[in-house]
Amino acid sequence: MRQPFSPDDTLTKAERDAEKSLPPPDAAASGERPKARYRIHPAQRIFVRGPWEMAASITIGVGVVMLMQPFFMWAYSWSFLVTLVGTVSFIIVSHFPEGEG
Repeated sequence: MRQPFSPDDTLTKAERDAEKSLPPPDAAASGERPKARYRIHPAQRIFVRGPWEMAASITIGVGVVMLMQPFFMWAYSWSFLVTLVGTVSFIIVSHFPEGEG
């Protein structure tokens, strides 16, 4: 099981060797952001707001298009659920942290 600050598989060998020569970072209080030399936890790379908000917005848009199209009854039938899932997803995702950078 990977720990929050376990070695990163994306680093090159030279970067891993250089990292070993660094002094240990200063500890951060529980309410602070980690000090600069800590790497980002992999979950913090995946769960950033931007792409997930875009996916939720697209889901809402697809639900609205399903609601307004006149051709397929199944699309109209599922449109409310798709729009609801997109809206709830957007509310949840809006609490994700902003991306680093």
